[in-house]
Amino acid sequence: MHMSAILVASNRGPVSFTLSEDGSPTMRRGGGGLVSGLSEVARGLDILWVCAALSDGDRGVVRLAPGGRLDEAGYDTGALRMLDIPPATFQRAYNAVANSTLWFVHHLLYDTSNRPQFDARFRREWESYRAYNEAFATALAEESPPGARVMVQDYHLALVPAMLRGERPDLRIAHFSHTPWAPPEYFRLLPDEVAAELLEGVLGSDHAGFLTHRWAGSFMDCCETVLGAKADRARRTVAHGGRTTRIGVHALGVDGDALWARASEPDVESHMRALRELVGDRRLIVRIDRTELSKNIVRGLAAYREFLAAHPEWHGRVVHLAFAYPSRHDLPEYREYTAAVQRCALEIEDEYATEGWDPLILNVQDDYPRSLAAYRLADVMLVNPIRDGMNLVAKEAPVLSPRSALVLSREAGAAAELGEHALLVNPYDVSATARAIHRGLTMPEDERARRGVRLAGAATALPPHRWFADQLAALQ
Repeated sequence: MHMSAILVASNRGPVSFTLSEDGSPTMRRGGGGLVSGLSEVARGLDILWVCAALSDGDRGVVRLAPGGRLDEAGYDTGALRMLDIPPATFQRAYNAVANSTLWFVHHLLYDTSNRPQFDARFRREWESYRAYNEAFATALAEESPPGARVMVQDYHLALVPAMLRGERPDLRIAHFSHTPWAPPEYFRLLPDEVAAELLEGVLGSDHAGFLTHRWAGSFMDCCETVLGAKADRARRTVAHGGRTTRIGVHALGVDGDALWARASEPDVESHMRALRELVGDRRLIVRIDRTELSKNIVRGLAAYREFLAAHPEWHGRVVHLAFAYPSRHDLPEYREYTAAVQRCALEIEDEYATEGWDPLILNVQDDYPRSLAAYRLADVMLVNPIRDGMNLVAKEAPVLSPRSALVLSREAGAAAELGEHALLVNPYDVSATARAIHRGLTMPEDERARRGVRLAGAATALPPHRWFADQLAALQ
């Protein structure tokens, strides 16, 4: 077996498989910002990627591959091991714990008068999360040559570093959090033993990475409060249990050249023509998001509605393109939120649409080339999450439309780099967001251009290959 000196572990991998009617597998490249960014990096390095089988198609392929190694079964995946974790274990770990608990904690999403409720059922779900992490740790231990560097990704795999260190103390291990990290008073909603296990899991790494100083600081605060660990903020280290973990801040950006190359292809140009025909010469307010609770789409629509109420002079002269793509529809909260988005959109249509003017175009079908076209046409980009680890939409938009104004939530990680040149808003303040939309539309062209150049520069400062290289270097 070929042993790679660098390994990456993530829940979702670079490819997925579906089964056609005759039972044969069809491979497609994975989606999502993390996967696409890491895929670009992995092509240029000798990396083994370890991920979970997510679908029946994935599991069918994995069961026929020697040791789960898809590259050794003849697939053009790059070095890849996919783990066939029992579906029930995976569902409990992924949906009940990772997405319904850890995501909610780190994004401060709970309606705390009703949830969470950590009972015997949750303890069973936590056992599945632990088993899921153990499967990754075991695979990484098996695949790693002596002294290899292992890059563990995100909240799905928070326990892996400590588990892997227990099996292979010779390895150099990094963990990276792509979400925010909750402050101690919110993190302690978790059962005490679970909160401690999560922190000790990440502290099993040599290097724990975060997207902003704010999230790194919250992690260190939690280590002090929950574990009694010693956090040195000047040196950015946490000492606990006889070990010291370095804390890194790596503000993932976009590869401007690659993004422009993709956005210049014929399918994007075709979508640009279609959108321009649809909206004419009207000004465009654009948002592009998954229909995800933290993205704050409903308040964004409410802000647009308030803008229209306050500024009748803009009726017929502006269109809001809201691309809200489906997300996590196996969770009831997400189905309800999608319905709320659609209700709000209909209310705006009913109140303001005329025979010759459609003030809002809501589209829920994922279409990446059309999203790139919308970026290029935007006059105002609206990015108003309740809380976000980074938010790459906020970074992609200024690259593709340097003449657009960016209305940005101060609770997005991207605000740390872009806030000086964006129009920052409190994501809960609908009226302030409406005023920022108006300011974006009426901003003088020279100011718009000046801000746009600086936004694009900040957005491309740490593209994926440099972001990854910096973390690798921290493990030397």
